[in-house]
Amino acid sequence: MSDPARERLPRWAPQDLDPAQREVYDSIAGGRRAQGPQLFRLTDDRGALEGPFNAFLLQPRIGNALQALGAAVRYDTTLGDREREIAILVVAVAWASDFEWYAHEAVGRQAGLSDADLDAVRSGAFEELRTEVEQVVARTAHALATRDDLADDEYARAVAVLGPSQVFELLTLVGYYAALALQLRVFRVASPQA
Repeated sequence: MSDPARERLPRWAPQDLDPAQREVYDSIAGGRRAQGPQLFRLTDDRGALEGPFNAFLLQPRIGNALQALGAAVRYDTTLGDREREIAILVVAVAWASDFEWYAHEAVGRQAGLSDADLDAVRSGAFEELRTEVEQVVARTAHALATRDDLADDEYARAVAVLGPSQVFELLTLVGYYAALALQLRVFRVASPQA
């Protein structure tokens, strides 16, 4: 269980939000993330936002832009569901982000990732992933999350396998989830299972 006493931010209940905060809250708790099966909790038992989303309320204009970017990289890219979740989980491992792993392990399983796939991502054994596309996504995400760049041969391989548009999508996705991992770390937000 996460330890709210250790967290550096209070958790704001919906009734305590001002109109700008409430707009962000409604976009998260009632938006695309809330549609379909709930694979991880968006809110706690009081209705306060879980995970990185609570911090978005600190500055609603930025928080709203971040949540919109997050929705776009989750739902509007051409990356397949498995590839997207592999990339997010690679970032979670690189940043040691328990909350990201907790949330996206569940989403990844829904997308078809097996225990073996998850173990391959966790251990960096990317060659064990099913397809060349998944392997390239994992290697590219790992390079970005650990070195903040791609060597020329890595870039050429990513473009050859994914194409320039998907490389852009992957760069954006990795940057977004790295930003969330940083926020989760600084604000001391643990996984609900921690």
